[in-house]
Amino acid sequence: MKQIPTLSLALVLSATCAVPAIASKTTSDEKLRIANVAQNFREVATEDTQYEGIRVVEIASGLENPWAVAFLPDGRFLVTERPGRLNIIDNGKVIQVSGVPQVNAENQGGLLDVVLHPNYATNGWIYMTYSKPNGNGQTATAVARGQLKGNTLVNVQDVFVQNRYSEPGQHYGSRLAWTNDGKLLMTIGDRWFEPLRAQNLTDHAGSVLRLNDDGSVPTDNPFVGNPEVADEIYTYGNRNIQALVVNRSTGEIWAVDHGPRGGDLLYKIEAGNNYGWPRVTRGLDYDTQKPISESVARRMEGVTEPFYEFLPTHAPSGVTLVTANRFPSWRGNLLVGGLASQRIRRVVFDAQEVLHEEELLLQTVGRIRDVREGSDGYLYVLSDESKGGLYRIEPAELNDNDDDEEDIESV
Repeated sequence: MKQIPTLSLALVLSATCAVPAIASKTTSDEKLRIANVAQNFREVATEDTQYEGIRVVEIASGLENPWAVAFLPDGRFLVTERPGRLNIIDNGKVIQVSGVPQVNAENQGGLLDVVLHPNYATNGWIYMTYSKPNGNGQTATAVARGQLKGNTLVNVQDVFVQNRYSEPGQHYGSRLAWTNDGKLLMTIGDRWFEPLRAQNLTDHAGSVLRLNDDGSVPTDNPFVGNPEVADEIYTYGNRNIQALVVNRSTGEIWAVDHGPRGGDLLYKIEAGNNYGWPRVTRGLDYDTQKPISESVARRMEGVTEPFYEFLPTHAPSGVTLVTANRFPSWRGNLLVGGLASQRIRRVVFDAQEVLHEEELLLQTVGRIRDVREGSDGYLYVLSDESKGGLYRIEPAELNDNDDDEEDIESV
């Protein structure tokens, strides 16, 4: 990773005027750099990865523990901050939105994910997850939606609230994703203090839920009609999923569960599956580094095996599937953000297994909370720091003269 000083506009213009462009790719690269300078976007670093040269650019700074980013049709960004703020990012300027639901911003709780309705252009709905207080010192994971009017959120309403409030602070899950049939997926963590809640099918904790856009239950959910299972549950037996993405081409749902000490697992989410937590886990207790007290095995009949285990531990949060042509060599790869690991892991896989991994942005922007592919095809990253930022990953022409065969052999 190469750290880059801030470029002045005059320097970039003089360089491009003095030397003729030698290729259209280089010309595009220089144009992008000039545009970044004109917008006061700070170039943080470049990195020569195995198949793509990349540049990291800071779009906005001074964000307090940002949690999620969404993309408005007009090119602006929506970014949540865990203490309870929703912001519009407009050409690097941070504009706070009023009208956001009251949150309990304790430890991991607060204002969390944000996504637009698939038909946002016609209905204007914005969905947010948050830790909802009940006034008695307890919280639940909730989904609210509202519509943006200027810099104010209006018509705000809860569409779903977890069915059991409990002690605040930990394992809210809270990732949202829309399926190809227009249903809303929502993850809820085990809420930390009672891990076995993830195996209690009357409890939403430790599960992936599937909802209609108004929060009601789809009639084709896998457990509808079973009095021993909450109708909203789509899958169960997870610890704390904070990374969730839907493959638009195939409809496949991918999630990464944040394990304890180890046990960070990539799953294909399929209706009705039990993923085992905490009875089945590959992680250890944080304090004792021994198997957690509730676990009985690393695998078990009737429990869905993970597609992949991240080793060493990754502390995953945020995942995207690369689909655009900005990074042609990465198309079809998963990019998984890491908190404690402070990196992104690029995951190459086929229908049966993970074939290869590459480490990106190691300790470049800090703890990575969210990774998303934007509607413009670039990749966007949020750093989970007290003075965090929104970053864009761009393709870059780095004039690398290394032997290509060496890169191939390193795979």
